[in-house]
Amino acid sequence: MKCPVCGSDCVESAHELLETLGTVFAPCPDCHGRVLDKRAPLPNRFYETPCHCNKRFIDEVFAHIYVILEEEGILSGDEPLSRVGMPLIHPGFFMRQAPYLPPASLVLVSRIITQEAAVRIKKEVPEIRGIVRGGDFTPGIASLDNGTEPRSYELLAGCDVRADVFATASGPLVLYKEQSRIHIEFPRDFNPKIDSVEKRLLLSVRWFVDAACGTGTLGLAAARAGIRNVVLNDAWGPAAFWTAFNILVNQEFFSVDEVVMHREYDEIMRNPVGREPVLIAGTRGAQSISVYQGDLRELYRVLPTEPVLAVLDLFDKEDTARSAEVMQAWKSHVTGEVFIP
Repeated sequence: MKCPVCGSDCVESAHELLETLGTVFAPCPDCHGRVLDKRAPLPNRFYETPCHCNKRFIDEVFAHIYVILEEEGILSGDEPLSRVGMPLIHPGFFMRQAPYLPPASLVLVSRIITQEAAVRIKKEVPEIRGIVRGGDFTPGIASLDNGTEPRSYELLAGCDVRADVFATASGPLVLYKEQSRIHIEFPRDFNPKIDSVEKRLLLSVRWFVDAACGTGTLGLAAARAGIRNVVLNDAWGPAAFWTAFNILVNQEFFSVDEVVMHREYDEIMRNPVGREPVLIAGTRGAQSISVYQGDLRELYRVLPTEPVLAVLDLFDKEDTARSAEVMQAWKSHVTGEVFIP
């Protein structure tokens, strides 16, 4: 499949990616690597090169990056190894052991890497897929009400599109995201949000609405469970786009004949913050799955008049006053059950 960001073939359908999970990060008999103390500086400015199988233990990859950052004058050599940044492997899934990385399997999010150093790291460290300059904020929309501009991290080199694999009771979901524009979410052996949705799906549900969907985890879990009518929505354009893209990626798991994209990536990014709901994508077939971009408080305009089961996975749900306000606004227009996972 063609990547919407870099235009290469760095994205795969769900079954293609899932077939690799058993071996993608497994070492060959000749692989070896040191387990390094992430709280201490790199000892001896040394790193192992990749094995003949083209894999390398993740700590050795970080050691390689550390040496480059020291040579570039970004690190002095006294900083801990963890100062390099945050590793996001591709594909991401729950693992009990640290991975041996093949080429193009690591997106690095770092606050200290410069553009020049990023280009060098991408050229010299084969495991790097993309390098992103992060910050002390979460990518996306801070608020739709106070005029705050949306914020994103900065892609410095390579491609930052990567996939996470989430387990559901009906089987796995493969969810791609553009990591510089989407918040970080690590797959775990148990996902309480997915579990809370699936418990409610045991009741008779005709319509399921994921009103703040991110890249589609909860809504697509409902679709994976066979709910006939699923509506997903997010005000943040990149989230709505990747949700739509993830329907394509996981199409084989749904009862759909076709996925129709109504808005392309470049068009969405010209207006990245949605107010009135705009249809981004929809399906044709026995199962109806629709993706909108807009303020969830306006989503009722495109929902059926019959009761729906809705999940509001609000990003700042710890703000109980705002959560109560959003819930009340939702209930004033939409009938059925609504819950915060």
